[in-house]
Amino acid sequence: MSARGKARKRALDVLFEADAKAVPVKQVLAEHQRRRESESEPSLNDYTIFLVDGVVEHQSEIDALISAHATGWDLARMPGVDRAILRIAVFEVTQSTDVPNAVAISEAIRMAEELSTEQSAGFINGVLGAVAVAAAP
Repeated sequence: MSARGKARKRALDVLFEADAKAVPVKQVLAEHQRRRESESEPSLNDYTIFLVDGVVEHQSEIDALISAHATGWDLARMPGVDRAILRIAVFEVTQSTDVPNAVAISEAIRMAEELSTEQSAGFINGVLGAVAVAAAP
């Protein structure tokens, strides 16, 4: 797995944990950073922090895009892992200039295949494809 792939997975861990515990994302991010320091592991990758901060900063816009393109699905009804994957990928597609949309979508699908339900990868692909088309200039 690439360094950015690992960073996306760590960002997913932080976002999912915050969602599951219903606590602020920044609190969970700080806990992850403290835990890594106490275990003498390298601090969180800058890209992990960039993704988490970006999702937090743009969450209302990101959630609105997901809701608009997740036909027949309410954001609250989605599995938490799918919500987190979508938030990261929508942030990359709409806000990040150095990641091609195809890469962001591919990485999201890969995480869904590894970490979520059998139907999640197809669902996430469809939502992100629609977001990418809508976001295109």
